[in-house]
Amino acid sequence: MARDRSQSEDYTGPLRRLLVSFLVLCLIGLFLVWRIDSPRVERFRAQVIDRVMPGFEWAMVPVTATVNLMRDFQSYQAIYEQNQELRRELQQMKSWKEAALQLEQENARLLDLNNVRLDPRLTFVTGVVLADSGSPFRQSVLLNVGERDGIVDGWATMDGIGLVGRISGVGDSTSRVILLTDTSSRIPATIQPSGQRALIVGDNSAAPPVDFLEDPDQVRPGDRIVTSGDGEVFPPGLLIGQVAKDPGGRLRARLSADYERLEFLRVLRDHGSQKVSNPSALIAPEELPGQVLPPADQATQPATEPESNG
Repeated sequence: MARDRSQSEDYTGPLRRLLVSFLVLCLIGLFLVWRIDSPRVERFRAQVIDRVMPGFEWAMVPVTATVNLMRDFQSYQAIYEQNQELRRELQQMKSWKEAALQLEQENARLLDLNNVRLDPRLTFVTGVVLADSGSPFRQSVLLNVGERDGIVDGWATMDGIGLVGRISGVGDSTSRVILLTDTSSRIPATIQPSGQRALIVGDNSAAPPVDFLEDPDQVRPGDRIVTSGDGEVFPPGLLIGQVAKDPGGRLRARLSADYERLEFLRVLRDHGSQKVSNPSALIAPEELPGQVLPPADQATQPATEPESNG
C-alpha cells in the first residue's frame, strides 16, 4: 500500500506541472493571437467569438449578476450618503423656514399697522408688547409706551386689523392694556348692516358674547361688528369682528385681532368729540356784526308784484 501511494504521488506531480505548463502556453498563445493586428487574424478572432460566445452565455450569468450586484451596492451607498446629506439640508431648511415665517408674520403685521384706515383725526402711537399677565382671571398685556409718550387711560389699542382693548394703567415708560376678552371689558358696539346696538361683554374666552341686542332677529352670523362710540368709551367705527353663533345658539363676537400673536399694538389718541353748546347754531346762521337779519315771517313770506293803476 505504501508503494502504490508513492507511485501515484510520483505520477501526479509531473502531470500537474505538465497541465499547468500547457495552460500557460495556451493563454500566452491566446494573448498573442488576440494582440496580433492582422486582417486575417481579425477574421479568425471574429469566427471564434461567433462560435464560442453563444455557448458561454450560461457561464456569463454569474459574472454579470456579480457585476450588477457590485454596481447596485455602489449605487445604494451613494444614495444613502445623498439621503443623509438631504436630511441635514432639510433640517437646516426647516429652521430657516420657521425663521422666515416669523419674519413674514411680523412684516405683515407691521404692514397692516401702516395700511389700516382710521379716522384722520385719530393719531396713534405704536408700541411693542413686552409681556402678558399670564392669569386665567385677567387678560391684559404690557406695552413699552407710557406717560412720556403721552399715553392716557382709556385710549383704544388695535393691532393691524381690529380692536384689541383699552389702556388701563399708565406708567412712565409702560402701560397696561385690558383686552376685549377680559371679564371687566364692556364695549358698546353696532352690528352692521342692521344697525343694531349691543354690548361686547368679555368672559375670558376667545369669542366674547354679544349681549343686550335690541332685536336679535335682525342679526345674522357674519355681520360686521364695530364700535358705536356710545358713552365715549371708544371712537366710533373701529372694527371689532364678526358675529358668530356657538353650539348653544348664543351670539358671540369672532374678534378680528390676532390675539395669539400680539407683538405690536397701535394706541389711538382720542381727545374726545367736540361738544355742542349751542344746538341752534347748527341750523340758523350766526349773526355777523353790522348785519340785520329779517324777521322769520318776512323771510318766509313770498314776494308780491306791485299793483298797476291801469
